[in-house]
Amino acid sequence: MKSYVETAGEIAREAAAIIERMRLEGIGYELKGENDLVTKADRASEVHIAARLRAAYPTHAIVAEEGNNTESQSGFVWYVDPLDGTTNFAHGFPVYNTTLALEKDGELIAGVVYDGTRDEMFMAEKSGGAYLNGSRISVSKANRLEDALFATGFPSRRRHQNINIHFYYQLAMITHGVRRAGAAAIDLAYVACGRLDGFWEFALNSWDMAAGKLILEEAGGIATDMHGGPHSLTSQTLLATNGHIHAPTLELFADVFTDRSPFAIPQVSHYQPD
Repeated sequence: MKSYVETAGEIAREAAAIIERMRLEGIGYELKGENDLVTKADRASEVHIAARLRAAYPTHAIVAEEGNNTESQSGFVWYVDPLDGTTNFAHGFPVYNTTLALEKDGELIAGVVYDGTRDEMFMAEKSGGAYLNGSRISVSKANRLEDALFATGFPSRRRHQNINIHFYYQLAMITHGVRRAGAAAIDLAYVACGRLDGFWEFALNSWDMAAGKLILEEAGGIATDMHGGPHSLTSQTLLATNGHIHAPTLELFADVFTDRSPFAIPQVSHYQPD
């Protein structure tokens, strides 16, 4: 029998093929909330994934972004994002993926993040390490914020209530930079394989981060909330790093949370062109 992660990888590839076919056909998007996009590709991918999971594991629960959910008392729960990075996809910006993760009795045990635009399959099983296209991966060795490259994201909804720009600015001033590509699962996978040294975000959904979190931890990284507390799939904040820069990042975040940011954000009215 195939392992959970092997089956998840197969399903993710199938879903990515559906997404690619629909991209070539040319599709528009709808709004399911203010600035919150959804496409036919999201829905078609999720219908396929849910059907495949139900056929393979009929007793498992499913929690999926577009609502193809299944309840169960088995203790097994699949978290599914059929198209992570929908806004990117809708605009033709090639940073999006399909991600599936399996939880058993509250513990993540398998996860995949498949980037079909680059044919990159990130996968991990609990206590089995993390892999990219079959080769084992590990987090970077950067041990100073000054040498680190970070990523973050901003919410599609309630943007006016989000404070992330303050964290973005402080880390951008200290590090080699902060990337904002718009696909949390890929950001987490990139920390896991050392392309990024850290990632943080507010208000992610369980399906956004479940697989990426397991892949990161199996690659030697650390995930907490942004105050340094334990992280779960219901946490409102996430900080994921290579471990070496986790403590100094938390120290900086503590300053920002208490309005003791080391760098003042410049005022537009003070701008003087060169």
